[in-house]
Amino acid sequence: MRTWRKPARPQVTPSPNIWHWPELFEIENRAQDSTGALWRALRERCEWAGRDVVDIGCGDGFHLPLFAATARTVIGVEPHPPLAERARGRLAGTPGVDVRVAPAQQLPLADASVDLVHARTAYFFGAGCEPGLAEAERVLRPGGMIAIVDLDASRPPYGDWMRADAPQIDPDAIESFFERHDFDSAPVDTLWRFDDRETLEAVLGIEFSAKVAARAARETPGRTIPVGYRLRTRRKPAGLLRA
Repeated sequence: MRTWRKPARPQVTPSPNIWHWPELFEIENRAQDSTGALWRALRERCEWAGRDVVDIGCGDGFHLPLFAATARTVIGVEPHPPLAERARGRLAGTPGVDVRVAPAQQLPLADASVDLVHARTAYFFGAGCEPGLAEAERVLRPGGMIAIVDLDASRPPYGDWMRADAPQIDPDAIESFFERHDFDSAPVDTLWRFDDRETLEAVLGIEFSAKVAARAARETPGRTIPVGYRLRTRRKPAGLLRA
């Protein structure tokens, strides 16, 4: 007689920043997108007012309140239990918001149950993320959208520092991957703005190796860092993903 076994939990790659320095990453989150360019681009592509949203890799829930302000329901999915607990504390008492512990490859959601799958600098980094794309496709309703926000490693200065620390990053290959999977991709430029140099340099220290962080600090004369992103969107994914 065969017995059912729960599928093995996919391996989760620890985040090198927020897992270890959540308080400092909170400050980084506040500094990011000081111009609001990313949120404007998101709303132009995929308005979520009155709809159901899931944020994959939500961390400690920093972005959840912005979705919850107008969405019908918001679900944050985070693989690291301590961060999920922080997110629950942040959103305590907010109606229509739930935080669940799970990886992107095994979303704890029903088929065709959400209108927007959002992921920001989490999991969807190119080749290898196909299981997560398949899960996003599964949980989206017809007409729903997956929106992936990622740092653009081709854009200086931040992209230069990324490639200095991780020379295996190939921006052209990443773009080709998402093109093959029918995503539209748009550049978004914004500014990270800090209150003081000490905080700016501390954030660089959790994003890069000591050598590259020191280089980045030398190449940043003030309290702002121009940063390029890519906003990748695909509406109503259907059919088999192409290799």
